[in-house]
Amino acid sequence: MADLFGSTETTTAGTAPLAEQLRPAQLGDVVGQPHLTGPDGAITRMVAGGSLSSLILWGPPGTGKTTIARLLADAVGMRFVSISAVFAGVADLKKLFAEARQASLAAATRTLLFVDEIHRFNRAQQDGFLGPMEDGTITLVGATTENPSFELNAAILSRARVLIVRRLDEAALANLLLRAEAHAGRALPVTDDARAALIASADGDGRFLLGQAESLFGLGDVAPMDAAELAAFLHRRMPVYDKDREGHYGLISALHKSLRGSDPDAALYWLARMLVAGEEPLYLLRRLVRFASEDVGLADSNALRVCLDAKDAFDFLGSPEGELAIVHACLYLATAPKSNAAYVAQNAAMKLAAATGSLTPPAHILNAPTRLMKELGYGKGYAYDHDAPDGFSGQDYWPEAMAGQILYAPSPRGTEARIAERLAEWARRREELRRAALRDGG
Repeated sequence: MADLFGSTETTTAGTAPLAEQLRPAQLGDVVGQPHLTGPDGAITRMVAGGSLSSLILWGPPGTGKTTIARLLADAVGMRFVSISAVFAGVADLKKLFAEARQASLAAATRTLLFVDEIHRFNRAQQDGFLGPMEDGTITLVGATTENPSFELNAAILSRARVLIVRRLDEAALANLLLRAEAHAGRALPVTDDARAALIASADGDGRFLLGQAESLFGLGDVAPMDAAELAAFLHRRMPVYDKDREGHYGLISALHKSLRGSDPDAALYWLARMLVAGEEPLYLLRRLVRFASEDVGLADSNALRVCLDAKDAFDFLGSPEGELAIVHACLYLATAPKSNAAYVAQNAAMKLAAATGSLTPPAHILNAPTRLMKELGYGKGYAYDHDAPDGFSGQDYWPEAMAGQILYAPSPRGTEARIAERLAEWARRREELRRAALRDGG
């Protein structure tokens, strides 16, 4: 079992994979995860504060989950033990727990237990961690590529903090290649275009990228390869990057703008160009899913479902059969009504929340589970909308110290045209209620 820059197996420096040889010595050296291991990162603050809790690291393969766990154990002086849920069973866990208790008693050493692919343990096996977590026998750090909300027991999630490990971006992958070249003492035998194609082909997976780099270093002193030669050598289709940079980013921009401009033929052409060039289908699906929310939005909410269904279909069928599902999603998005109202509303809401984040909700919409809270007026005067005519009470849900704001302005297209009509009617009725309250002295 291994992760980016890390392995549980003992290897000598000369025979270890390049990813193992380049494994960072401290948390601050981990690439691509500044929100976790940077100066103000969540894990950095945790270590500095001495308040290490059990963690679930959720992210795609090759992004450094094992590395982070190993370095975290070093940073807090804990004993590091690693297992994989693919190979371990209940008997293995019992043995590890017993060894952790012995280490705690004999040397007052706490154990950080790293569990790779923790989602592969069934519910009963996951329950086995609860006792050792509760009594401090272990601090659990689990790694998963799957959504913890669906794959892990609620009991584990209530005892562990979930941290998202991000897919490595282009800058982080480029940094890894620079480190590899510095370690090897020579440059990779590739042209600039092939280098860009190599980075794009990794699809955010640093371990994969370093594996490809290791293969290239193994060639010795050879002339730099272009993108086509690189694809032939690695037996992997590579995105084409020509000299004027009409490659990965130019093509995805063309696809996105063709979709936004509701030109299904142009969109399909650019999609085909990227597939033929060897672009990762899952990358394209991610872009289509994002487009469904950003540029179609509530004008046709089914667009998001179509894109997610296309992702599932591709996962099920693989390439090339599954590529038709990507085409299906592309054509649906191109021909759907367009609205960026949700995207604009999100930006406005985030800006407003940052400026007014300390304001409390009005008392009438706060729950009152205790007698004291009821005496303080929590929940008093709340109108249950389902009991109101047409299911609409018209109450004010904004903080008392803040006037209501309009953040979402639906477009006059598709489903949003009907949403706009409902919002206008509700606004009219709220204004009537406000005026009536003023007349009544309320």
